[in-house]
Amino acid sequence: MPIKRYKPTTPGRRGASVLASLSAGIQDVPHLLSGPNPKAAGRNNTGRITVRHQGGGAKRAYREIGFREQIKDVPARVAGIQYDPNRTAAVALLHYKNGQKAYMLAVKDLEVGDIVETSRSRALAIRPGNRMAVKHIPAGMLISSIELSPEKGTQVVRSAGSSATVLSVEDVYVLVKLPSGEVRKISCDALATVGQVSNAEWNLVRLGKAGRTRLRGIRPRVRGKAMNPVDHPHGGGEGGSPIGLTRPKTPWGKPALGVPTRRAHRSSDALIVRKRKKRK
Repeated sequence: MPIKRYKPTTPGRRGASVLASLSAGIQDVPHLLSGPNPKAAGRNNTGRITVRHQGGGAKRAYREIGFREQIKDVPARVAGIQYDPNRTAAVALLHYKNGQKAYMLAVKDLEVGDIVETSRSRALAIRPGNRMAVKHIPAGMLISSIELSPEKGTQVVRSAGSSATVLSVEDVYVLVKLPSGEVRKISCDALATVGQVSNAEWNLVRLGKAGRTRLRGIRPRVRGKAMNPVDHPHGGGEGGSPIGLTRPKTPWGKPALGVPTRRAHRSSDALIVRKRKKRK
């Protein structure tokens, strides 16, 4: 979707931009597919802040996306492409022939009026929005909303603009190249959606003013080197002094930036054919 720039009527508007056309078709959110989305402002069950820089923001209603329970073998018409405040991608409102309604992540080139379907047992037409077992998808095709195990629900490739590539079918596994560059074996019967996740230009939008960041529920961040030594390992010094460490640390002395977060010796390590590239 193209980026829209407004006339600079205010200082904040001067540097801001928005997505020009994110929504089409029906824009009403069905009552049965939405619910409350309470915020905890980064606090755990005892009230302590465990994730910093969160709080405030505009009130949001949650949209129930069919990540785990999809209506299978029933054609559905795309009734609307809608904005979802809880994710970067757009969502598609589906009206099924049996009268049911559901949301799915919209993919690139999916339009209002298109017919999509989900099936685990049979091959469907290779067109954007159709969802089937990866063994029925030809090599070289871009896919998204992928299950890692059958019936476990969509787990990977769900953010805006992301896509994976089917490489080959090997016995009971399909080799898939994920957005990180990792090549992984996925069960032949796992479901995936044909096409790239929509709204690839979302990261090109310029917020233009601090207020739009606060409306997203993000609070200000203070640099560690701007603090006192008692408050942060980077603190202290006269003027703009360096951190004095071989690598950045968190306020609690733990390594930060570029540290592997994947748990060692996971059972799924055997399914990784080629690991992702390391950050330099």
